[in-house]
Amino acid sequence: MRLLLLGGTWFLGRSLAEAALTRDWQVTTFSRGHSGHDAEGTECVRGDRSSLADLSQLSHLGRWDAVVDTSGHVPGLVATAARALRPLTDRYVYISTVNAYQGWPSEPLTDDSPVYDVPPDMISATPGADRGMAPAVEYGQMKAASELAAQHYFDHQCLILRPGVILGPYEYVGRLPWLLRRMQRGGRVLAAGNPSQLIQPVDVRDLTSFILDAITQKLAGAMNVTAPIGHSSYGEMLNACRDVTGQQATLVWVDEEWLSRQEVTPWTEIPLWRTARGAWNVSSARAEAAGLACRPLPETVADTWAWMNREEPMRHERADEIGLDPAKEQRLLHAWDRYSTHTGG
Repeated sequence: MRLLLLGGTWFLGRSLAEAALTRDWQVTTFSRGHSGHDAEGTECVRGDRSSLADLSQLSHLGRWDAVVDTSGHVPGLVATAARALRPLTDRYVYISTVNAYQGWPSEPLTDDSPVYDVPPDMISATPGADRGMAPAVEYGQMKAASELAAQHYFDHQCLILRPGVILGPYEYVGRLPWLLRRMQRGGRVLAAGNPSQLIQPVDVRDLTSFILDAITQKLAGAMNVTAPIGHSSYGEMLNACRDVTGQQATLVWVDEEWLSRQEVTPWTEIPLWRTARGAWNVSSARAEAAGLACRPLPETVADTWAWMNREEPMRHERADEIGLDPAKEQRLLHAWDRYSTHTGG
């Protein structure tokens, strides 16, 4: 099997490259080479996906059984790559996101929930191409438009996958790494809401295995890729973070309603904490029927910590958004102590 990865050096792309190589697949990666890690054994082609001249290098390398686009979030650039690669492959896997749904995160989702309606001219647009990640709604619209761009050129040979939160070794956004480092520092740690709150992040290696299996099975269409609803809890994740880092931290569970009234940003300042009812209510029925299997979340936590002790995680452009400032965390904990003592909470 010959596989081309658009990306291939960061997080999911790197995991895909390494896993495909263990299956004795021939793997080519196309990336700028400015950051990340090339998996040993891959054929690395340097280039910018916004450049047709750079993409044309790939035409001299033969055909691929499949292309996986791990890096496209600008519709015009996804269209450019899909058009350029159509003569070189019969199968295109586009990694989208649950952000492409109109209802995320405010309402529960299924594989058939409506995605954003996008105007035709957005499919060829390139807004945000030079400024990194767009705001949440615009990002969702751009990913929905990117899906249409990929489908336009590959039709029934296109597979759209919509993961939710992806965790595991090589993570670069920094949510789980921040939680692990915070637990390592020890002391009283602000824990948001209810420890029994169900969550469903997917391990990057389970997503990787599913993608490679889906290519082998020649799956097409669109489907979500999350851990099953009820797979784990926020408390289980934080406890695992505490345990693997030496059990020096004491979790202080703070009431969700009280915390929502404070000047604190869910999801970023307090990683993976979100009050919206649909944030952790995404059905991945199609993927589960096709063989998606998800490992226990404590295993993901432990393996991420082991990786962090072997290799310094890459610093992402959004890294400064992640996690509570230590002084702010202490102010919140002191305020919670006063409030809970006064109310008997």
